[in-house]
Amino acid sequence: GDLRYGARQLRLNPGFTAVAVLSLALGIGANSAIFQLIDTLKLKSLPVREPGRLVAVDAADGFRSSGWHSGRHRTFTFAQYEQMVERQEGLTDLAAFGTTRFNLSRSGESRYAQGLYVSPNFLDVLGLAPVYGGWLAADADPRDCTGAGALLDYVFWQREYGGDPGIVGREISLDGHSFPVLGVTPERFFGVEPGYRYQVALPLCADGVLRGGEGRLALREAWWLTPIGRLKPGWSVERASAQMRDASPTIFRETQPDTYRPDTLAEYLDNKLKVIPAHAGLSWMRRQYENPLWILFACTTLVLLIACSNLANLLLARASARQREVALRQAVGASRFRLVAQLMSESLLLAGIGSAAGGLIAYGLSRGMARFLSEAESGVALGLGLDWRVFGYTAALAALTCLLFGLAPALRSAGVAATEAMRGGRGASAGASGNRLRRSLVVVQIALSLVLLVGALLFGQSFRNLVTTDAGLDPEGVLVAQVSAEPLALEPAHRHGLFEQLVQRVGSIPGVVSVASSENYPFSGNSWDQEVHADDDPSKTGGASAWFMRVNPGYFQTMGMPLFAGRDFGSQDTASSPNVAVVNEKFAHDLYGEQNPVGRTFRMEARAGQEDPVYQIVGLVNNSKYRQLREDPIATAFFPVAQGGETPKGLNILVRAKGPLGAVMAGFKREMSEVNPGLLVDFRALEQEMTQTVLRERLMANLSGGFGLLAALLSTLGLYGVMSYMVAKRRSEIGVRLALGAERADIRRLVFGEAGNLLLIGLALGLAGSFALSRYAESLLFGLEPNDALTLALACALLAATAAAAVMMPVRRATSLDPAVVLRDD
Repeated sequence: GDLRYGARQLRLNPGFTAVAVLSLALGIGANSAIFQLIDTLKLKSLPVREPGRLVAVDAADGFRSSGWHSGRHRTFTFAQYEQMVERQEGLTDLAAFGTTRFNLSRSGESRYAQGLYVSPNFLDVLGLAPVYGGWLAADADPRDCTGAGALLDYVFWQREYGGDPGIVGREISLDGHSFPVLGVTPERFFGVEPGYRYQVALPLCADGVLRGGEGRLALREAWWLTPIGRLKPGWSVERASAQMRDASPTIFRETQPDTYRPDTLAEYLDNKLKVIPAHAGLSWMRRQYENPLWILFACTTLVLLIACSNLANLLLARASARQREVALRQAVGASRFRLVAQLMSESLLLAGIGSAAGGLIAYGLSRGMARFLSEAESGVALGLGLDWRVFGYTAALAALTCLLFGLAPALRSAGVAATEAMRGGRGASAGASGNRLRRSLVVVQIALSLVLLVGALLFGQSFRNLVTTDAGLDPEGVLVAQVSAEPLALEPAHRHGLFEQLVQRVGSIPGVVSVASSENYPFSGNSWDQEVHADDDPSKTGGASAWFMRVNPGYFQTMGMPLFAGRDFGSQDTASSPNVAVVNEKFAHDLYGEQNPVGRTFRMEARAGQEDPVYQIVGLVNNSKYRQLREDPIATAFFPVAQGGETPKGLNILVRAKGPLGAVMAGFKREMSEVNPGLLVDFRALEQEMTQTVLRERLMANLSGGFGLLAALLSTLGLYGVMSYMVAKRRSEIGVRLALGAERADIRRLVFGEAGNLLLIGLALGLAGSFALSRYAESLLFGLEPNDALTLALACALLAATAAAAVMMPVRRATSLDPAVVLRDD
């Protein structure tokens, strides 16, 4: 009965119902969408046996490592992993995995699969078994590749092989090598990295098959494995961590690389290990997006609070208009509890419809964000799905919002004295109390809206600062072709000739302005750094840490990096000629101060027992960003590829072109097939690689901007409603004022003054809130302070402008009253 009554009341007021449902749907939908992402990346446990007992080995504070690093997490060497297995006491077993990608193509354009290298006991530690086929014995020797094969992800198996149960035993090509398929993991298992779904896994020993020899298993400077294990019964994370810390000196003493210099070795031996919980997996995306997502969650919560206070105001206005109806029900015997229940039925229906619509908005918004992240960054697979946790959260949110916006108006309406209401009034005290509540709700809306607007402007300006910052190079129109000769098994000299021929042919493609090649390139994520010293500094007290790149002639022209002094590399810079380098401004300043570096020499620290190589500086280029747009200038030295030893199996060919890059890609593939059809290529636009480094900031700017605009709109509607109600309630007073000679301008000042008071109080509270909360966003900002005065002023001005627009219609209504008509009606 109550719900039917509530539904009838909502049907009689379609405008109110539409505004209420839309406000709630937007607030609940946005909040639920952000919760779903947080739940996926942070809260949800891995779909494995007893996930609460899973732990990972991590580095303690102050950890120092030197060598070749790969992977998205804290990684260790294979030798260290073996020692951890032998020295740990608190785990039933310890597995290891390393992240990578495998090329599925044998020639032509590359096609990559998200890959893992895993120890033989990986599935056993997680408590999993393949749904088809099998896997290596848990106690197998990780170095022994006898019987090695591939493990496929269920979704990958369905997509690539149509779910064929006969896949076991068939061959799969990975990086040009064939491996038999051993098994397929369960559908629910995506790996141990929320945000990424593995597609193919190989045993650790397969790294040697792909790289030659034992691969990274034999390299004590190759950091590529993340250990994950399961606690023994009765052991806590803290106890296991303390035991691992105690075992650290022995682990690092037994695994010290013989190539470390004394100072590097001392730092290495001083390292300590710890154990951390891994029930929710290990996620690079969690580290990147956890803080932004919590900030966005707070933003959506504020939007929802604004929507609730707005609806509470609307319901208070409706309650005021229904005083006589409520009083009549009281007069015929309805109890206060009965009246509250009946009035709350409307709120319950609004909350239910709003949460259902919000669920649809959450579904679309969360998948939109997932698609945004996956399209901008390869390999991202968030695996969002509607489950009982999301349904439960949305239902709880619906119940909470129902109480927030419905209970106070229902209690106030049911508390009306029947005799006063039947006489047409509520009493001075009740009326004043109701007005105070409505005004308070508007002040809260304005304050919360200002906080959101300040955040939106801060994140928007920060993103603008990032994308307009001087990167020191021009990425527009630059195509990166990652060419690999891996499947061809050619000798280094033959590879060199092949790459040279390809570069020359690509330079003749229509639209190509310049072409060069390099071993790595900016924003690729690949890095190589080492200590350097000026050659005339024998004490080595004036050294610096520098990044290094090996490039071929034409690189600086192609990348849009001007030479300030000296020359580019040329054909005279060969393996038999003296070592040369081109350095950037930061490198020159760190080693030589304000002196001209061209012609000077420097030494690079070599491994223990080797002589430090000497390089002569032949050119000076500008500073440029290397890893991301946020970074300060990094000291960088460029070397010729020809002086870096044997030609690598893969090279990046950089092409600057005019016109569409698609046409250049087609021409590149045509030329490559004529040079050698067995070559592999993967194309990337340098501009896209650069923008991926600000993906997090772009997401924050877009979403916070949307939430800020929504909050401003809701608070504007709230202020409009309150001022319209005020004009209607004071209609008689305004009529009397006009009859006694008040000017229309006096009435305008009256209404604007009332609205202005609410606005000023709301802005003051909002500024205080912004000052208190903006520090939490400081780490995400670039090029401005969290309490930037211009941003605060602009936010206040925008909110004041929308408030003025909201008050215009009530002002016009008040000033157009005819005093004679008002007095006659009264």
